[in-house]
Amino acid sequence: MRIYSASAEEALRARKRLRDWTGEGFLSKEQYDRLRQETVPQLRTTNIFLRVVLFFFTLIGVGAGVALFFVGSGPSEQAIGDFLLIFAVVCYGAAEFAVSQARLYRYGIEEALAVCSVAFLCLGTQLAFLSHHYAPKPDIAQSLVPVLGAVFSLWIWRRFGFAYAFLAAMICAIFLAGFWTDSIAVQHGIVAVFYGFGLTAVIAVRPRHLSDYLDETYSLAEALLWLGIYVALNLQISSWKPLSEWLNASAWRSARTAFEFSMPFYWATWVLIWCLPPIMLTRGIRRKDRFVIAVGAIASVLTLLSNKPYLGWPRHTWDPMILGVVLTGVALFLRRWLAGGPRGIRYGFTARRLSGKDKQWMNVGSAVLGLVTPESVVPGPQTRRTDFRFGGGQTGGGGAGGEF
Repeated sequence: MRIYSASAEEALRARKRLRDWTGEGFLSKEQYDRLRQETVPQLRTTNIFLRVVLFFFTLIGVGAGVALFFVGSGPSEQAIGDFLLIFAVVCYGAAEFAVSQARLYRYGIEEALAVCSVAFLCLGTQLAFLSHHYAPKPDIAQSLVPVLGAVFSLWIWRRFGFAYAFLAAMICAIFLAGFWTDSIAVQHGIVAVFYGFGLTAVIAVRPRHLSDYLDETYSLAEALLWLGIYVALNLQISSWKPLSEWLNASAWRSARTAFEFSMPFYWATWVLIWCLPPIMLTRGIRRKDRFVIAVGAIASVLTLLSNKPYLGWPRHTWDPMILGVVLTGVALFLRRWLAGGPRGIRYGFTARRLSGKDKQWMNVGSAVLGLVTPESVVPGPQTRRTDFRFGGGQTGGGGAGGEF
């Protein structure tokens, strides 16, 4: 089912680790060169910057080509939908061809073609079959578009391994619940159940890939599903309005209250948002899974942030400061506790960096911030005053007089 061969992806994985180990000094240059010759992936890769550029250029090219096809013809919505479905097949075929023949791997081009295929499929289905179908929600027929989007995004994730395709499938599941019921509480429950089934499937599959290249893929998928379940159950952050209002201290009182939901459901979600973070952290620590541990830590912070709105307690402007101090103290305690173990290791964990991967991501982030905010590092032009005159001093420089 995977379009890339297992040997090619294992070779790429080995090369990434070789670069990390060499960057941290675990391997010499001679050892790196010798091992690098033994891991030839036979796939064409590029750096992250060129990958992003090629991705957007391909999106622009495909979009312009499709738009040019419709310019001047003025087809009906039905015809546009039919042609978009054809373009979806063409884009997907082009993505398959780019990988199978050109051997592109995370090159940006095949990714943009796959993304366009999903977008054209959803938009074409809407225009071709549902453009004249108007019905008040809930409407099961209108749910066809998010169903196709979720299913095809999962196929793209499984076929090509694009992590953001899995996230797109999770987003489609959110919209799917809105077409089935008007009850907000039931929608939250449906989304949580969907993510729960997905989490169960991923956990069941992961033991077969503990030591191969797919383990990281399933690790990220599991972390996203854990986070999705938590967000679906946390009623204070599940809607955009309360999330934006958290940034405004004067609007904190307008967060969701228990009167908007049934009391058992509301307080059940409050209990669950306190139970889920320890479960995530326990599973992540036992498996030494960095993604799951990170999601567990994020969920713990979100629980602390949403506890007061859940209970209806007033929030204060100094609450973030107290939270920051607590988190800093916890981080320092864990670092010192890990460093105090034998050779700085406790139960297989260490506070030292063992890979150059984090350093590379920090370099990329610094470069991106430099591109986004160049004015923060480039000094502005200095204005020169022509009417300024020296005067009033008794002596000049080097012992000269004031009139020198």
